[in-house]
Amino acid sequence: MARLPNVDLNNLTKDQETFRDKLVASPRGEIRGPFLPLLHHPVLGDLIQQVGAQLRFKGVLPGKLSELAIIITARHWTAQYEWFAHRRIAETEGLNPAICDAIAERRIPAFDSDEEKIVFEFVTEMLNNDLRASDITFATALERFGPDGVVEINSLCGFYGLIGSVLNNFDVEVPGGEKPLKP
Repeated sequence: MARLPNVDLNNLTKDQETFRDKLVASPRGEIRGPFLPLLHHPVLGDLIQQVGAQLRFKGVLPGKLSELAIIITARHWTAQYEWFAHRRIAETEGLNPAICDAIAERRIPAFDSDEEKIVFEFVTEMLNNDLRASDITFATALERFGPDGVVEINSLCGFYGLIGSVLNNFDVEVPGGEKPLKP
């Protein structure tokens, strides 16, 4: 059960309507997941969704690498909804399901590419070491992805940590009440 009351979608404020309309017009196509509690603060919610849209739909990294960063972050925070939504997207973007399974089980995956391994190491180190990748991992990522790619990986990790906190703290449930991740 959600910790905030549901916003009455038939009785929105002007700011809530603007936020809803932007979400519906975006590639997301509807208001769901973290955007339901963010309707309570639509101006902030809109700014958050704009950052997310940049990272997901206009990023410099290939989709499967972005989604890899997202599911690693979701697994770290055991963000059920985030995992539920982004695992499917990751596989659609070409990430091997065996990699997703390993991450879900907190195992180090056998990667299909050096790029996947670099993203995994960068994000995992950030999440486990006070939000800082080691110098070696940072340098490897910088060489492979360039400054804009490293900024994007870092930002994906931070942004989806924010989204995970919204989902977890406000008890946004996976459709059907499923819990795809074990604690």
